[in-house]
Amino acid sequence: MSRAMFEYTKTVLKKVSFNADLFYKELEKAIKRLLPYEIDELRIWLNEFTLKKPELNRCLLLIK
Repeated sequence: MSRAMFEYTKTVLKKVSFNADLFYKELEKAIKRLLPYEIDELRIWLNEFTLKKPELNRCLLLIK
């Protein structure tokens, strides 16, 4: 079940990545929902994902 939540979170973040404010809000929700090891995986995924979208870099402060 939790793996499905992690995949769902990535899908949602991809869909809202056009707007940094929405991305930030969804990332906040994800941090509350995910397990600690999933947050670590999400951090790795976000570092790669935001390389292509520098406008989202400020959102990374939330997860560090």
